[in-house]
Amino acid sequence: MTTTEQAPAATQIPRQAGAAEVGRARLRKEDERLLTGRTTWTDNISDPRMLHLAILRSPMAHARIDRVDVSAARRRPGVVAAYSGAELAAELGSLPCAWPVTEDIVMPEHPPIAVSEVHHAGDPVAVVIARDRYAAADALEAVEVDYTPLPAVMDLEAALAPDAPLVHADKGTNRCFDWPLHAGDYEAARAGADVVLKRRFHQQRLIPNAMEPRAVVVTPLVNGNEYTVYSATQIPHVLRTMLAATTGIPEHLIRVIAPDVGGGFGSKLQVYGEEVITLVVAKRLGRPVKWTESRSEGYLATHHGRGQIQDIEVAARSDGTLLGLKVDLLADMGAYLMIVTPGVPLLGAFMFPAIYKMDAYSFTCTGVFTTRTPTDAYRGAGRPEATFAVERILDDLAVELGMDPLELRRRNWIRHEEFPYTTIAGLTYDSGNYEAATDKARVLFGYDELRAEQRKRNEQGDSVRLGIGVSTYTEMCGLAPSRVLRDLRYAAGGWEACQVRLLPTGKVQVVTGTSPHGQGHVTAWSQITADVLGVPFDDVEVLHGDTKVAVQGMDTYGSRSLVVGGVAVHRAAQKVVAKARTVAAHLLGVEEDELDFAAGTFSVRGKPEAKKTIQELAFDTFTSHDLADGMQATLNAGHIEEPENFSYPHGTHLCAVEVDTETGAVHIRTYVAVDDVGTVVNPMIVEGQVHGGLAQGIAQALYEEAVYDDDGNLVSGTMADYLVPAAPDLPDFVTDRTETPATSNPLGAKGVGEAGTIASTPAVVNAIVDALRPLGVTDLRMPCTPERVWRALQDAANAAVDTKEQAS
Repeated sequence: MTTTEQAPAATQIPRQAGAAEVGRARLRKEDERLLTGRTTWTDNISDPRMLHLAILRSPMAHARIDRVDVSAARRRPGVVAAYSGAELAAELGSLPCAWPVTEDIVMPEHPPIAVSEVHHAGDPVAVVIARDRYAAADALEAVEVDYTPLPAVMDLEAALAPDAPLVHADKGTNRCFDWPLHAGDYEAARAGADVVLKRRFHQQRLIPNAMEPRAVVVTPLVNGNEYTVYSATQIPHVLRTMLAATTGIPEHLIRVIAPDVGGGFGSKLQVYGEEVITLVVAKRLGRPVKWTESRSEGYLATHHGRGQIQDIEVAARSDGTLLGLKVDLLADMGAYLMIVTPGVPLLGAFMFPAIYKMDAYSFTCTGVFTTRTPTDAYRGAGRPEATFAVERILDDLAVELGMDPLELRRRNWIRHEEFPYTTIAGLTYDSGNYEAATDKARVLFGYDELRAEQRKRNEQGDSVRLGIGVSTYTEMCGLAPSRVLRDLRYAAGGWEACQVRLLPTGKVQVVTGTSPHGQGHVTAWSQITADVLGVPFDDVEVLHGDTKVAVQGMDTYGSRSLVVGGVAVHRAAQKVVAKARTVAAHLLGVEEDELDFAAGTFSVRGKPEAKKTIQELAFDTFTSHDLADGMQATLNAGHIEEPENFSYPHGTHLCAVEVDTETGAVHIRTYVAVDDVGTVVNPMIVEGQVHGGLAQGIAQALYEEAVYDDDGNLVSGTMADYLVPAAPDLPDFVTDRTETPATSNPLGAKGVGEAGTIASTPAVVNAIVDALRPLGVTDLRMPCTPERVWRALQDAANAAVDTKEQAS
């Protein structure tokens, strides 16, 4: 099955003659099919011979497995098979980690089904396969498992103590790795500083909540040697390679299809045990097998995001000039290393200096094993964490210096005329204009007016306090070039592939290695292609998500699709035009340099009546009746794009909150986001990406947290306990853009998918602390729930009383 989208012309905004597609707010081609229910989610896939797989998961965070008996489950009605981990161990292998960040990294085995020990609540211990999903689920209760409890490891600092209980006893330590990055002399910068501030911030664990749960269907082909794997994944190409490496099934015998995928946010950037298990079971039984997670199951089994303790120190002069930054990070790996688990916090290592100039930077990250669900990439992946810490401490520094927080940032950021600029962390930012984005945001926000209102309300002792939060950010996205990834010990490359096919009738197929799950690639790639080839937008079809159709690809994550995959589309289409020019010159009897090309037509310079459209040339090439010797009967062309740099979007987000000091309730009154994502292909899609990112960043600030008890039980394991905001919980957003094109790619594009998430969390928390600082509250742990805010106010009031009594 190949995922294709082609919307009726009636759903599109009419095209003006000669109007460029890039930059137009096109309605998405994808949406008509989604809105009318003509979709294929993995769980929708059916087969009369389909079997259903259910997984028994450990209720304990850490325990030795003494016995697993599945014999009673096998006798249940409708059950076809049941297996323990030991019975499948030889075929399942160990799940891969593609980012061993240091030479001496500790990498424990990660069996898809535990054999001798479980290391987090939710670790699989047995599987049941039945004729329907209900029979499979019911039979799980017949599986008998004997456990011997082992100590849970929950505290990151305590886990590193010499006498701490071990998550993996055979490794002798809970320390996964130590990774340093040092530039300049931080101790000298600190010694020369007028002000040194040190803060500790906590990044709570977050649970991704894609609208579509994870699901896998594996169908053995009739010959029994080939397998089609349907998966709700972001990475069909990577998944195929890793399934082959893990199971030993030759890669060319595995076809992976990502059909319609309902969101991912990094949670489907993974090679999960369930994908391996379903493949191995389908191979054993010779029948199609399906597994679909329940929402509560996903909370235990889908990887989590964030999970860090950040100790950050800033050294500055009294005039606000930053001299240096020091960061010591403890990163929670969870129980195992999944595909990029160790690398996620290190993406943030390069982002702590953010948009600011300084002389010295010291960063150290220690990865720590705990008996929790593994962590991995979640929207932003390391960069929201870094932005939060630096933007929070800058607000504290502004208070310490008696300076406006925007002015402090202005004094330290890289000026637009200084680009390209190599930061203290070693990245070269190609372009940016932080002044323009901030100036526009300030006006839209009414910054000066809100500050005046805040002063007045504070003087009046208003019980509802007004706070203003600032966040000026940049991010590295694109996850490329490949040589940089090599130097970071990342196992894969950063390239992307595309083929553009010009069919005989003039229609166009774009075969892309990116794999969308809500981003709008079909629409944006159609716009890029239509502009380069000069063909109608509706004449372009985009094929994706099938490793047998799009043979090469590195898939979708890290805001890489447009700046790598979209550029590959652009360059492949340019190659088609170059081929067509050769054919046109031959058929028109002129040299190639005598031809002009505009709006899809080659014309002879000075003889406008002598012309050929590119779509006419497609049929001429197909017939090959008049081609010159040596010309091939195709205009199709492919391109593999290897980026020369990351892309660096940036922006300024300003947030005004009102905090009820009697209840702790926080209300976002105004939120302004001005982002610079370079050249915009489709403003409507960009707007949607920003809004979605804002929702997730605000959710971390106010609502979401994965909570465990001391025994390692996830106590926020359902949507009744884990608060995901809905539309009524979020404010209206005021969004705008500045445009500073990237110089590292021909589109001038930068990433946008993670921008809102990266910027919004510190903006909201800074606003809350700003509102409450006059009352003695200087920090709040996220999420800033009403109870947490109220308790912070009570603690501050009690501390003020104690101080007053001591003084008297």
